[in-house]
Amino acid sequence: MCGIVGYIGDKQAVPVLMDGLRRLEYRGYDSAGIAVLDNGSLHESKSVGKLSILENMLKDHPLSGKVGIGHTRWATHGRPSDDNAHPHSDCKHEIAVVHNGIIENYMKLKKMLVAEGHVFVSETDTEVLAHLIEKYYEDNLLSAVRHALQNVEGSFAIGVISIREPGCIVAARRYSPLVLGLGEGENILASDIPAFLPYTKEAMLINDDELVLITKDKAEISTLSGEPVERESFQVLWDAKMAEKGGYKHFMLKEIFEQPQVVADTLTGRLTDDNRISLAETGFQDELWKKINKVFIVACGTAYHAGMVGKYLIEEIARLPVEVDLASEFRYRNPIVDENSLVIAISQSGETADTLAAAKEAKSKGAKLLSICNVMGSSLTRESDGVLYTRAGIEVGVAATKTFIAQLIALYLISYYAGHLRGNVPEADLNAFCSEIRRIPRYIDQILVSHDEIKNLAKLFQKKTDFLYLGRNIQYPIALEGALKLKEISYIHAEGYAAGEMKHGPIALIDENVPVLAIAPRGPNYDKIISNIKEVKARDAESIGVVSDGDNEAQHHFDHIFTVPGTSYLLSPILMTVPLQLLAYYIADKKGTDVDQPRNLAKSVTVE
Repeated sequence: MCGIVGYIGDKQAVPVLMDGLRRLEYRGYDSAGIAVLDNGSLHESKSVGKLSILENMLKDHPLSGKVGIGHTRWATHGRPSDDNAHPHSDCKHEIAVVHNGIIENYMKLKKMLVAEGHVFVSETDTEVLAHLIEKYYEDNLLSAVRHALQNVEGSFAIGVISIREPGCIVAARRYSPLVLGLGEGENILASDIPAFLPYTKEAMLINDDELVLITKDKAEISTLSGEPVERESFQVLWDAKMAEKGGYKHFMLKEIFEQPQVVADTLTGRLTDDNRISLAETGFQDELWKKINKVFIVACGTAYHAGMVGKYLIEEIARLPVEVDLASEFRYRNPIVDENSLVIAISQSGETADTLAAAKEAKSKGAKLLSICNVMGSSLTRESDGVLYTRAGIEVGVAATKTFIAQLIALYLISYYAGHLRGNVPEADLNAFCSEIRRIPRYIDQILVSHDEIKNLAKLFQKKTDFLYLGRNIQYPIALEGALKLKEISYIHAEGYAAGEMKHGPIALIDENVPVLAIAPRGPNYDKIISNIKEVKARDAESIGVVSDGDNEAQHHFDHIFTVPGTSYLLSPILMTVPLQLLAYYIADKKGTDVDQPRNLAKSVTVE
């Protein structure tokens, strides 16, 4: 939810910290701050608002020091303000703490600390940590942090520095991401790998309930109970330039245009030359796929919409019953799962708190857990029995685009693989699928070439305050996703509906001020959705149709149309998604909203 970074080495810390925070700003941007150690003193600079405000403050009042920590915040406890911005310090201003997560028992701890004479200056739960560490600090910072965290309930990834031990940073995590970048004569702590890629590609993961003592020359990991931990580092294979805009106005637009390559990359090695699917990387044996009698898909937000598409696919192709749950609901409804159940958890980051909790709930009941994830070594992947990685690269824009498409591709592969193994997909059908899905990158390219058509369409609708998206069958989740993208980044109220439900309520909202977008590829439900559009037009609403190439009837039914290349009905959701992403982007851009960092949202929701 928030982003943390720490530096210790021979360089000046401030430029490294600010560079890291800039690369983590997608994790939160309500406020930002840094703290550095210099000549026996702790110096801080922090401010409400975006990182640029802090940058300007540091130009006017520069800080120096070779050890420091930084934070960019997405508010949970306490409104965005200067006082609530991190880092937080103790009463003596000797200790500074940055924190990502939620301390669930902070009120109980705060009452205890106040009774002991500690003075609090913020509304945050994090400040409790600074005072707890102060309480237990005698002559060893690592020991004080360990003792403090043994009293804490909740989630955390923290970085701690003290003027009494200026040669180290102490860090720890539970349920919130934390990774180390290991350099020559310097080490960097961060919530996510992009923060340190300009400085090193050697990384080391920190696991739950582990602490790490970081100096400029080494990093020593131990458990919360004090047991030493040996951990191998690994090399990051992607480049820092992948997180740069590359000439596009926004990261979101760049990421939309990366989707042909993302699809190709996610298919690579999983489609064989003889048109077979290989999912050996999951580690699941063929017998397991044959043994499964039910599938549960758990996810949040955009990933949940991918899961809804997955339900249609797995039931249609593999002939297995599927339940799709919002992860936040799954964990609280005592689901009926057992050793013959497969739970598919979908998460871009692998750190989404509700999805992680749902995954653990499923495993506790004996289910097999398969995760679809974009981040190697993330918490979800480590919890899983098998992983199918999407290969979307870094996605900086908060509104998910390319990772959604990659998740869809993964679900198609799973559906056809399981369907073929279980005898429900004949050789000819598998061969046809493999041949056609290889063409998807080219089809997406064709859509992107025509993006100016959607840009012109956006001009007509940028001042609307409400939008309705309609889809039927496997297109219904795409209607939900299209509406979500529009409201996320343009702040226009938008709703996605199963088109058959229109007459059961939403039709009351339709008039000349509410445009209606229908996803209408050629297929089994085409006539039904055209019927819906006739009802829309009878109520004077403007209509937009996203239709298949070669549909000569569409112009007679819609006020505006956008065509996508023709493909099989089951594969059409991938192509139908792209125009909806572009429409949301161009409307938001015309309105002048912050496309990459929409208000109140963060890239990865790592707290409940």
